Amino acid sequence: MALNIVLHEPEIPANTGNIGRSCVATGTRLHLIEPLGFKLTEYALKRAGMDYWPQLDYTRYINYADFLERNPDARIFMATTKAHKNYCEADYRDGDYIMFGKESAGIPEEILVENEERCIRIPMLPAIRSLNLSNSVNIILFEALRQLGFPGLEDEGELHRLSWK
Repeated sequence: MALNIVLHEPEIPANTGNIGRSCVATGTRLHLIEPLGFKLTEYALKRAGMDYWPQLDYTRYINYADFLERNPDARIFMATTKAHKNYCEADYRDGDYIMFGKESAGIPEEILVENEERCIRIPMLPAIRSLNLSNSVNIILFEALRQLGFPGLEDEGELHRLSWK
């Protein structure tokens, strides 16, 4: 299995490209719920995702109902600035879905109120509305991966020209 990142109606192609690259780097699946604020062929999306986009495991859905119908047993955490629970307090499991809303409005409140127990937030100063979407995805994704022991990921790297002592 793997973790799953869900973007509900993303608007900015560069954010989705960056998120796609992170998904490829971590073996995470990406789920895109339409409408998208861009075309998947846009230059900004490809530029942010670099040459990793063809390796991305992603699925598109026509709307949130389609997503739920095609993933009936999904255990979904919903990232929102409105949550009571800190993202580090969640107990992530292999196969979990972590959902993020569009940049301008987040996840619709109609969805949030039906899933209050799985709503999570990243702590920040009260004067700040939110963090950048791709940064938020990475913060929460890597906490979930940490809890799972970074399955299948390299835990050390090598220098290009020199060697570690």
